[in-house]
Amino acid sequence: MNAPVFHWFLPTSGDGRDVVGWVHAKTATGSPREVGRAPDLGYLADVARAADRLGFESVLTPTGTWCEDAWISTAALAPLTRRLKFIVALRPDALSPTLAAQMAATFQHLSGGRLALNVVTGGDDAEQRRYGDHLDHSRRYARTDEFLSVLRGAWSGTPFDFAGEHYRVEGATVGRLPEPPPTLFLGGASEAAAEVSARHADVHLIWGEPPKAVAEQIQRVRDAAEARGDGRVPRFGVRFHVVTRDTAEQAWAETDRLLEAMDPEAIAVAQNRFRASASVGQRRMAALHGGSKEGLEVYPNVWAGFGLLRRHAGTALVGSHEQVAERIEEYRALGVEHFILSGQPHLEEAYRVAEGVLPLLR
Repeated sequence: MNAPVFHWFLPTSGDGRDVVGWVHAKTATGSPREVGRAPDLGYLADVARAADRLGFESVLTPTGTWCEDAWISTAALAPLTRRLKFIVALRPDALSPTLAAQMAATFQHLSGGRLALNVVTGGDDAEQRRYGDHLDHSRRYARTDEFLSVLRGAWSGTPFDFAGEHYRVEGATVGRLPEPPPTLFLGGASEAAAEVSARHADVHLIWGEPPKAVAEQIQRVRDAAEARGDGRVPRFGVRFHVVTRDTAEQAWAETDRLLEAMDPEAIAVAQNRFRASASVGQRRMAALHGGSKEGLEVYPNVWAGFGLLRRHAGTALVGSHEQVAERIEEYRALGVEHFILSGQPHLEEAYRVAEGVLPLLR
């Protein structure tokens, strides 16, 4: 079994001491809500430098309407860090695969090989339409499949021709091949996601659920890979928030404080949005808590409270440093190699995880 790889998260939609969720992006009048810490270059540099100094492999940088652009943000931060890598989220609905191949190659050259990519197929219909994408869930994954075929083809060193339903390219290539080719992360809890990951992903990314559910998703991808018969199987990663303290009592007291600060009206707005999502993973996150503040510990040290307000990954590992480390080991035993972690505020929690949890695992 390979040693676990730990990544952090870059809060390009803002940060603070409370759960910064989807609904912070707008008020009833449509104007932005204030966040505790704006995602300006100074603060994002603080988080990135901390992750760099503390030994995290990389930071995941999200994509979406309410985030600063992932490419521009990370390009600005690369010269301000030493060895930290950047997992840049990209959307197949928003740019051509040949252009994405060129952008990634340039980033790789200029950063000294510090780029990875998180391919976001998309599950929020309103946001997809905002970007001009009107495909349904299954056709989005079919497009992602073609997108990644062209992307890898452009990195092959030979001009690549492709004709599919969504893309038709002739001679796709880049002027200089990326060295090394960026690691491709791809997430999704649906059968379609498993099929695309089996064909293309280096790491299949899963939002944190109880171990049994994570194991089932891992097996689904492994089965899809085995059915292909080419010997290719992605590695696996899991995405969790973290609330870790010197004692379990201190950690759970912090979750109580986070819950107390959540506006019930904001929770209702968020949950209505999440339940209507086309994303299978988002619906699974919502099902863990049902919009209720009760019964949020869905497995020992696994807390679903973040998902009351925050879209996408909505669970946290909560407990003493020793308990969080034990839970990480449990997921690692399932076959999880990559752990993409975060906490609020991202700056302070990075230190707690790196100084309290990671030494127990290394």
